[in-house]
Amino acid sequence: MLVGLPATLRIQWRSDRTIPILPMKNVPHTVTDAAIATIRERIESSAYPVGSLLPAQRQLSEELAISRASLREALSTLEALGMLHIRPGKGVYVKSAQASSSHAWRFADQASLPDTYQMRFALEGFVARLAAHSIGDGDIDWLQDNLDSLQGALISAELEEAAQLDFAFHMRIVSLAGNAAIESILRGSADIMKESQRLPFYRRELVLSTFHEHSAIVEALKARDGENAGRAIEAHIVNAAQRAGVHFPLPTIKA
Repeated sequence: MLVGLPATLRIQWRSDRTIPILPMKNVPHTVTDAAIATIRERIESSAYPVGSLLPAQRQLSEELAISRASLREALSTLEALGMLHIRPGKGVYVKSAQASSSHAWRFADQASLPDTYQMRFALEGFVARLAAHSIGDGDIDWLQDNLDSLQGALISAELEEAAQLDFAFHMRIVSLAGNAAIESILRGSADIMKESQRLPFYRRELVLSTFHEHSAIVEALKARDGENAGRAIEAHIVNAAQRAGVHFPLPTIKA
């Protein structure tokens, strides 16, 4: 087993060297994600009908085996998606059986959102490992300037600008890898890429997470540490997907 990776990113090698892929479904990575998935499934199946009052938070947290704090985070996420309405002192009501169209995936006819994040995980971790060995001091300076601008845009809630900076950051690393085929694929999917980078920002309380994760990537690149750069960008993509309410399957290989 590889060490140093988060549990969700560890890959184990089978004796026959085959790589079984997890079933294509949204797989929760944290207790909060699991709660979001469970409550959302109950809403969509009408177990919690539109207009109904959810069970009291104490009851629901016990039923889902999570803390009240984690439950509140899950409920806030579902409210941001337009599925719940939290009325202080009165409870949590089901507002809609579907996520708000403001967070809808506009490119469903081309590729699903989980597939998009999975593609980015597969390609961007690889190119970050390559880029670490070719990056120059001028490139580091550019990434640091981008990082500073991203922080300012996020703090000012200029989310469209932040999404543009996010895209530029990732594509700079792709270009540094020197693989024209991968760069062509990702630049050819620019609109899809940008949208996948914008969606995580709907979690307003977590918008600075992108800044902190980019900082970790830059630090690894400064050290010319390809393995840590790849791991940092893979973790960032998994986390960004989760902030967008998406869980995508990762390859797992058991010993």
